[in-house]
Amino acid sequence: MWTLLRTLDDPGHLEFPMGFDFRRTRGRFDELVDGLDAAFGCSCSADRTVQDASLHARVSVPVSATTSADVLVVCVSNFGGLATLSLSNPGAWSQAEFETLVSTEDVDRVHDALDAFGYTVVPEEPLWSGYDGPSNLGLGPLATGTATWWTRYFDSL
Repeated sequence: MWTLLRTLDDPGHLEFPMGFDFRRTRGRFDELVDGLDAAFGCSCSADRTVQDASLHARVSVPVSATTSADVLVVCVSNFGGLATLSLSNPGAWSQAEFETLVSTEDVDRVHDALDAFGYTVVPEEPLWSGYDGPSNLGLGPLATGTATWWTRYFDSL
């Protein structure tokens, strides 16, 4: 995973990689949303309004359609087809807590949909470690804390 993250990290392209095809990326995301709708037999909520970010979009599977303890949230990056799966909200739970609270059946359904559309799932918790790559993430004056690998691939810049 770290090799992949470091390979994708281009300091000259913070929000999206060189050669980024927005329409193709959005089309694949829309297919993912449709796939999750079908997998869970519901209408998932998608946030497609992300701007000034390395995050492309996110989709939420309602708790009423899962056997897990809360809403499932899939975040998709503009980089390398990276995706994460969180419970409730990104950063809310450690990996151990996530594994306790989420249903393996739900994880399998999400991963099957992500696999079907060529996404690479990365675990969330390691992404919260301090960013030590070559890019100047230039966190603005309202930012608190330091940049993380989550910031690099799944957050506003």
